[in-house]
Amino acid sequence: MTAEPASSTRPLTVPAPRSTAEPAPPGTTVPPPPGGRAAWLAWSVGVSVYILAVIHRTSLGVAGLDAADRFSIGASALSTFSILQVLVYAAMQIPVGLLVDRFGPRRVLLLGVLLLSAGQLAFAFSSSFGPALASRAVLGCGDAMTFISVLRIAARWFPAAKNPFVAQLTGLAGMGGNLVTTVVLAQALHSEGWTPTFTTIALLGVAVFALVALFLQEAPAGAPHPGAEGALRPAVGRQIRQSWQEPGTRLGLWVHFTTQFPGNAFGLLWGLPYLVEAQGLSRAEAGGLLTLLVLSNMAFGLLFGRVLSRTARARMPIVLTVIAVTAVGWAITLAWPGGHPPLWLVVGIILVMGSNGPASLVGLDYARSHNPVERLGTASGIANMGGFIGTMITLFGIGVVLDALTPAGTDTYSAAAFRWAFCWQYAPLALGTVMILRLRRKVAAGAS
Repeated sequence: MTAEPASSTRPLTVPAPRSTAEPAPPGTTVPPPPGGRAAWLAWSVGVSVYILAVIHRTSLGVAGLDAADRFSIGASALSTFSILQVLVYAAMQIPVGLLVDRFGPRRVLLLGVLLLSAGQLAFAFSSSFGPALASRAVLGCGDAMTFISVLRIAARWFPAAKNPFVAQLTGLAGMGGNLVTTVVLAQALHSEGWTPTFTTIALLGVAVFALVALFLQEAPAGAPHPGAEGALRPAVGRQIRQSWQEPGTRLGLWVHFTTQFPGNAFGLLWGLPYLVEAQGLSRAEAGGLLTLLVLSNMAFGLLFGRVLSRTARARMPIVLTVIAVTAVGWAITLAWPGGHPPLWLVVGIILVMGSNGPASLVGLDYARSHNPVERLGTASGIANMGGFIGTMITLFGIGVVLDALTPAGTDTYSAAAFRWAFCWQYAPLALGTVMILRLRRKVAAGAS
C-alpha cells in the first residue's frame, strides 16, 4: 500500500499544482516533497483525526430510528439532523481552506478535534430536539476541519504524482471509521444505550488530540511553515475569487457534487430505514449491508487510487462511468414491481454506491492540479463543498417526500413511499451531470 507507484520510473502524467508564489530568496532552495517513511508517519497522524471525524459524522446513520424515538420526531425532522450537520460542513469549507492556507493544518486539526468532541458529548446528553440539533451543528463544524487539512499535509510531504493515490487512501481510511460505526457503534448503541455510547465516542478525542499535538510534523524539514507564506497571499476575497474563476476548481466542485451524494445520503441517514422498513430486513441484516457499502467503498478507493496515480486521463472516464452506473442501478431498483427488489439487486446497488465516495475525490484532484500551491486549501475547500451540498439537498428531499406520502400518525414508511422518495436523487444527478459536461469542455479548452 505504501509502495511507490510505477509512474515514478516514467514521465509523470498527473499535473502538479501550479505555483505563482514569488521565487525563494537568493541562496535558498525549497526541497521537493520527499515522500518516504516520514511522509507516511505525518499522514498517519493527520488521518487519525479524519477517521475520528467520520465516526462522529456517520454515527447518526445507525442511530436514526433510535433518534426518532428519543426525540419523538418524524422523517423531516430526523433528516434535519444530517442536513444541518452537512450544511455547516459545506459552509465551513472555504473558511477552513483559508485557515489551512494561513495557519497550517496542525492547528486546524487540533481545533477540529475539540469541536468534534464537544458536539458529540452534548449530543450524548441531549434529551430534546433543539439542543441535539445544536450539538450536531458543532460536530459538523469540527468535521469540516479534517479532510482538507489531511490533503494539505499530503501535498507538502508527497510528490505530486502520488497525491491522487494518497487522497484515495485518505478516503479509504475514513471508510475504516465508517466501518467502526456500522459494526461497533451499532452494537454498542443497542447493548449499552444512547448516553454511554455517544459519551465514549466523544472521549476518543482526548487520545487523538494528544497524538496530533505531540507527533504531527506538518511539513518536511527545510520547507517553509505552512503559514509562513502569508505575506505573499492575496486578500481573502481575492483569493476566493481567483480560486473560483479557475474552471478546474468549478469542475472539481461539480464532480464532487454529482458523484458523492447518492452513497452519502444512503449511509448517513436513509439507508438503515430503507432496508428495515421498506425491505423488511432485520437491523442486523441492514447493518451488514451498510458494512458492505463501506467495504465496497474501500475497494474502489484502492482501485481508483492506483489508476489515477498512473494517469490523469482516467479521471473523467471514472467520473462519468460511476454516474451512469449509479443512475441505471437505482432506476432498476426503484422500478422493480411492488417496490421490493430481490436481495441480490439491493446488494448490487449498494456495491455500486461504494464507488461514489472514491469517485468524488477526483473532484479534489481537479482542484489541486489547476491551482497554485498557495491557494490549494481554498480551492480544495470550494471543491469539497459540492458533495455535501448535494447530500443536503438529497437528505431533505427524501424526508419531505416520505412525510408527504405517509398518513399522519403512521410510525413507519411504506416501500412505495421510499420508492418515490428515492426518485428525488435524479434531480441533483441530472443537474450535476450537465454542469460536468459543460465545464469539462472549458477545462479542455484552457489546457489546449
